[in-house]
Amino acid sequence: MLGVGRLRVLVEVARRGSFSGAAEALSYTQSAVSQQIATLEAEAGVTLLERHARGVRLTSAGAVLCEHAEGVLARLEAAEAELAAIAGLRAGRLRMASFPTAGATLMPLAIAGFRDEHPDVELTLAEGEPEQIAPRLRAGELDLALLFEFDEPLGGLEGARRVELLEDPMYLALPREHRLAGKDDLRLGDLRGQAWVQTSLQSPCARHVVRCCHAAGFEPNVAFESDDYQTVQGLVAAGVGVALIPELAFFDRPPTREDIAIRALSPRPPSRRVFAAAPDDARLSPAAPAMIAVLERAARAYLSHGKRTTPSV
Repeated sequence: MLGVGRLRVLVEVARRGSFSGAAEALSYTQSAVSQQIATLEAEAGVTLLERHARGVRLTSAGAVLCEHAEGVLARLEAAEAELAAIAGLRAGRLRMASFPTAGATLMPLAIAGFRDEHPDVELTLAEGEPEQIAPRLRAGELDLALLFEFDEPLGGLEGARRVELLEDPMYLALPREHRLAGKDDLRLGDLRGQAWVQTSLQSPCARHVVRCCHAAGFEPNVAFESDDYQTVQGLVAAGVGVALIPELAFFDRPPTREDIAIRALSPRPPSRRVFAAAPDDARLSPAAPAMIAVLERAARAYLSHGKRTTPSV
């Protein structure tokens, strides 16, 4: 294989017309230039330069190789410039995914902030549950993911860098006139026998709600399922059941919907950990750390909005 460094020497000799001129331009010794050309001729199997009284000139084979070498070097310079632009966040792409409630709250803030700082980086965003996103991150289909987990760590993130963003508590939503809406020290066990509205059974939030109810000593009677938390709130408001809803699912903080009551369970509400994850190896996109920093700022802004007051009747 022809060495790129030696091709550069050939191009410079052709431009300068002599070994001494090329040596000066490349900061080489003249003997080093001569050695590089001799090695290149051995690699090519043909004579590339003819010596004459006033210097050197390309043979026909040398002219063909020099023309190709100039194209190769130009492409390499373009690649170096593009890589430098990506490293400097003046170009490139960042492929992201988020779970839905963060995609409606944290991600819009982060994307707007990132674009203000790095307008030339192309951003894409997909949506899914953490168990769907994590394998895609590990497979290299994504550069950054916004995820959550409950008590058990989310699998499939071996070798990934994690940055904790916030705790997202789950609050109890009841019809406004529910007999328990005004109860002091409301506990999950008080909801035994109630009809429940929750996300689809295979979703991690629904599975956690079931685990919490089991820990409280009862099996929840799930009457309605919807993966749209606005629909869940509407069903609660209609009086057909109660629900545990993550704080991120409320578009206003603290919640101000008048037809439902939002209560924090005692002694502490169930909660999920929200974090960003990105590859911690050579696949790491230069834009990922910058977006993580923006997400951290967005999380702090989210937490400070509304002063994180505990919902009550």
